[in-house]
Amino acid sequence: MPMSSRSFPRTAALAAAITLLTGLAATPAQADPTQTRQHDFAAAAAEFGVPENVLLGVSYLESRWDVNGGTPSTSAGYGPMHLTDLREAGAATSHHDEGTEDPRGDDARPALHPKAGPATPPQGLQTVDEAARLLNTEAKTLRTDPAQNIRGGAALLAKYHAGRPDWYDAVARYSGSTGAAAQTFADEVFDTIRTGVTRTTDDGQQVTLTATPATTTPQHPGNPANVECPRSVACESVPAPYQELPGDDYGNHDLANRPVSQKIDHIVIHDTEGYWDNVLDLAQDPTYVSWHYTIRSADGLIAQHVPTKDVAWHAGNWYVNAKSIGIEHEGFAAKGTWYTEAMYRSSAKLVGYLARKYGIPLDRAHIIGHDNVPGTTPATIPGMHWDPGPYWDWSHYFDLLGAPLGGFGLPGSSLVTIDPDFAKNQPVFTGCDGAGTACAPRGSEAVVLHSEPSETSPLLVDVGLHPKGTPSTTEVSDVGSRAATGQQYAVAGVSGDWTAIWYLGQKGWFHNPRNARVAKPAIGWVVTPKPGLATVPVYGRAYPEPEAYPANVPVQAITPLPYTLSAGQKYSSAGTVGSEYYYAVTFDVADHVVVKGKLKYVQIQFGYRIAFVKADDVRLLPAF
Repeated sequence: MPMSSRSFPRTAALAAAITLLTGLAATPAQADPTQTRQHDFAAAAAEFGVPENVLLGVSYLESRWDVNGGTPSTSAGYGPMHLTDLREAGAATSHHDEGTEDPRGDDARPALHPKAGPATPPQGLQTVDEAARLLNTEAKTLRTDPAQNIRGGAALLAKYHAGRPDWYDAVARYSGSTGAAAQTFADEVFDTIRTGVTRTTDDGQQVTLTATPATTTPQHPGNPANVECPRSVACESVPAPYQELPGDDYGNHDLANRPVSQKIDHIVIHDTEGYWDNVLDLAQDPTYVSWHYTIRSADGLIAQHVPTKDVAWHAGNWYVNAKSIGIEHEGFAAKGTWYTEAMYRSSAKLVGYLARKYGIPLDRAHIIGHDNVPGTTPATIPGMHWDPGPYWDWSHYFDLLGAPLGGFGLPGSSLVTIDPDFAKNQPVFTGCDGAGTACAPRGSEAVVLHSEPSETSPLLVDVGLHPKGTPSTTEVSDVGSRAATGQQYAVAGVSGDWTAIWYLGQKGWFHNPRNARVAKPAIGWVVTPKPGLATVPVYGRAYPEPEAYPANVPVQAITPLPYTLSAGQKYSSAGTVGSEYYYAVTFDVADHVVVKGKLKYVQIQFGYRIAFVKADDVRLLPAF
């Protein structure tokens, strides 16, 4: 959405920070090949007269210095400096218009299947051309050669700095934004410079940005009074319409009074499958669906559409919708395969703020992806969406949230947290650029499961996704035989370097060698059927018993999913929840009713998606 430009404040803090950006001379080439990228930053900084820590800071906010296998980001950026080239990346199509998911997921209303239309990429996604002109080289070179990519980013920063008294405005302009969003990007860069960072990149390069202390920190921009955002991010209001429509219909969300009426239990992470301007147009369409926030890829700008007290139509499961906040991230689950650091940081600050406000635990049972939301009935499972996809870095995201994953249990624990090394974990998926086509090798949060402790054994059977009983596939959209980073599972067996977990009623095996663990011991609680019960039903929503409904509210069926949870099997518990149903089928909120029952459920990690079992059917046991 266009924003008005404004000048940036020249605070004493910024002046102090800039004056400390010293030591700009290029360092000699390192003999250690893992130091090559560090040398590339130093050489480019010296060549174009850019402070080395400014160059490093900008690159970190874009890519964390990674090359991402030469693949584009979700906003068409390439290489450590995120030089954008939409011509090469291509305009992605939307999986949100595929399948049969009803975003509302409420059986009391007709299914909703609006079409988004084509996604029009913004003109700004073509910075590689400007950098190529400055270096008198080809765009392909800047996309594929990390050293040249860094030179291109340095050349752009130098151009943006020309005639300016300091580097703040140049950094802000590099974000591709104006106004508060650009200022927030620059603040994040200089905050990173102040704190410093050292990491090993996805291709094994050791890079260090040495901390440059400052006496104070920059002033973060203020936000409008009508948005629910932390002060440290740029946030704007782009309201979604609550509007009557012809045919006794209305859109595009439901008014509520959460958390007074219902506790908010989950935050659902989505990707937009569209570009910023298109997505914001959709958010303002009363005939379309809704979500609470959208976050922009290039700079982390946040737009709020629906107040968090109200219920948005975003997750395909009405129980989850009524108990969650939905956050969309500009990008594509498959076509573009990595998300910018600016987006991760902005999103983590927002989620941390919301989690504190509503008492939502910072774990993967409550901070979930759209791909972790269960189907409501057997019929809806195949059409459920699978964003943000296997390339969302949950481990890094939870580090930013201040709630790192894994490593809290004792060796030999009966419960594990999935936590592979994101960069090194590169399962082979297909379908990113067409059915059956191999996706480019990329770091991933997903761990693929096998039916036996062998790479050659078939994948598991997900009878919800594959009703004919055929094994799951390696298609990027097929989540039927994979575990996600941060999720916890009960151990079902160990065979050499292989570990099995209980998963959809089966043993799912994954390679877990001592020198490269992809799962860490955990502590927590597990559920197992009560003695005397051979199996217990599993559900996609925690609806009340029929007796709880008042006469004017239709009873909602408690429909089991097509899976088996048998005696002897154990599944990680996220705690007991009450049964609830929010009856909201009319525009007049006076007709809306929150039905709360006596029936209790336990949320479990049953497969890739969460699920619910009746508390009376299971025992809760500690796992150590």
